[in-house]
Amino acid sequence: QVQLVESGGGLVQPGGSLRLSCAASGRTFSPYIVGWFRQAPGKGRERVATILWSGGDTAYAASVKGRFTISRDNANNTLYLQMNSLKPEDTALYYCAAKNGGTIYSSSGYIYWGQGTQVTVSS
Repeated sequence: QVQLVESGGGLVQPGGSLRLSCAASGRTFSPYIVGWFRQAPGKGRERVATILWSGGDTAYAASVKGRFTISRDNANNTLYLQMNSLKPEDTALYYCAAKNGGTIYSSSGYIYWGQGTQVTVSS
């Protein structure tokens, strides 16, 4: 069974930065696509950024493009999300997830999910 554990969330002022990490453990972790999602209070889950586990193609939500960067370290089974120029509207519970097929542009098909890490952007 694969387990995903997020870390790196916290409270940050508007304009600040945070780097989220997602460590995968369990049986051999070799998904096709991994990504970050978020859910703010009272809102639906939003796909933030996705990347092919093998590297290369990435996709970002329009709301974070140019501010967030997704990356992965295959050797250490870790996914990252560098978040810069944070805004209050980025406040949400951030989840990492993985799937074995599909495309980086689709939010469906994710079978592995972490428990989430809270990001709060406030002065």
